[in-house]
Amino acid sequence: MIEVLKKKKPSTVLGLTLEKDRLEGIVLRRSNGSLNVLQTLNVPLALNPFTGDPQLVGREIRNHLDHAGVRERRCAVCLPLSSAMFLLTEVPEMPEEDVASFLQIEAERGFPYGQDALFMSSIRFRSHDKDYAALVAISRNNVSQIEAALKAAQLKAVSFSLGITALQNPAKEKSKGVLAIAVGENTVDLQVTCDGGVVALRSLDEAFEVEGVRKELSVDFLAREIKITRGQLRPEFRDSVRKVNIFGRGEMVRRFVSDIMPRFEAVGLRVDWIEGYQPDEFPKRLPPDAPVSSALSLAANYLCGSGSALEFLPPKTRPWQQLTTRFSSRKLAWASTAAAALLLLGGGALGFQQWQLSRLQTQWVGMEPKVKELEALQQRIKTFRPWFDDSFRSLTILRKLTEAFPEEGLVTAKTLEIRDLGSVTCSGVARDNQAFLKMLDRLRATREITDLKVDQVRGKTPMQFTFNFHWGERANEN
Repeated sequence: MIEVLKKKKPSTVLGLTLEKDRLEGIVLRRSNGSLNVLQTLNVPLALNPFTGDPQLVGREIRNHLDHAGVRERRCAVCLPLSSAMFLLTEVPEMPEEDVASFLQIEAERGFPYGQDALFMSSIRFRSHDKDYAALVAISRNNVSQIEAALKAAQLKAVSFSLGITALQNPAKEKSKGVLAIAVGENTVDLQVTCDGGVVALRSLDEAFEVEGVRKELSVDFLAREIKITRGQLRPEFRDSVRKVNIFGRGEMVRRFVSDIMPRFEAVGLRVDWIEGYQPDEFPKRLPPDAPVSSALSLAANYLCGSGSALEFLPPKTRPWQQLTTRFSSRKLAWASTAAAALLLLGGGALGFQQWQLSRLQTQWVGMEPKVKELEALQQRIKTFRPWFDDSFRSLTILRKLTEAFPEEGLVTAKTLEIRDLGSVTCSGVARDNQAFLKMLDRLRATREITDLKVDQVRGKTPMQFTFNFHWGERANEN
């Protein structure tokens, strides 16, 4: 009976890659030990799926799918890496049942938001005789926004994951000691895998430069950011990385690979440009001409039963739970019989309850001193917990930074990174040098901001900039 109620895994799924201004999709079908591509689409989006009205976004997605002839409703969605937060932590020796609580505490300390505002996924692995956990979190608001848009588009999500992880699955043996770079239309994702786990995860979308009508990747910028990423790795992980896989298609990616390959080879890294799939990439064979993409990889993993290394799909009510709820109304037919039985048993139940209350009262008298002692200890623990901080430091930094930027939109921020609630790095675009300098003067006048330094300035009108500062109370001046 249980086997009959089990839901058969679908044989067709729509893989989607969602960006703020682009939609890529591919319909994949499993048949006779192989995977076949039925339809593909790669179109621009007028509305940002993460900030636009879900109904309008869903209607736009539905129109694109109808135009491409896509009728499949189940979809596996690649979320943008720029919306994810990453934390790598070492797991000390402890009982297995305590690991979940430990990771929860580490997430509270490492992420700027509470767990009620995040969907989290983790990968545990062992490397160099130590246990590690890679924690990745995505805002619940972003996931709910995408769910609502997909529902408006008449789609049903079966998986939410990251495209770079689908392309370079950390669980596979060939992912050992690999630095993977996935180049999309407007995105560049970086992932470092080692011994079955993820040790670095970054979005480098600001690597694109526009030269006339042609868009190029900044080799200098990417080389510098990759060097910084490797430098931040633990020595044992850094020494294990010996290979670079670059995923992407097109002339722009070809020029990028050609320019950056000598730099990697100079430091002992072997570079592979991956435009297609190997015959043994998945348990079921893909067509030999299938172009590599995160949407296809995620869909193929789902159809092959491999699953996602990182999964952010909110939990759903199981069919058997819905079935139980549906037929629970049958209990009403027995209500009258139960009422009669309760009348007969009522007197005995009241007597038994009084006996229980008396016994529990006796037990409480014996344990009351110990309970009071434990409550006092718990209160002391709360006093010294480092994460009981109600100063809203991250929000205060964001408010002060926002106040320093001009209201006219002459200076805009693209990225903001806050480390250890003290070190702040910001990059953006200014219309001209005068507006940029005025904004810096306002920041320097802020009492809590110290060590303000400009890291990089490129261009003139407009100009791109990166600066950093330290957040903390200045010493009182005499």
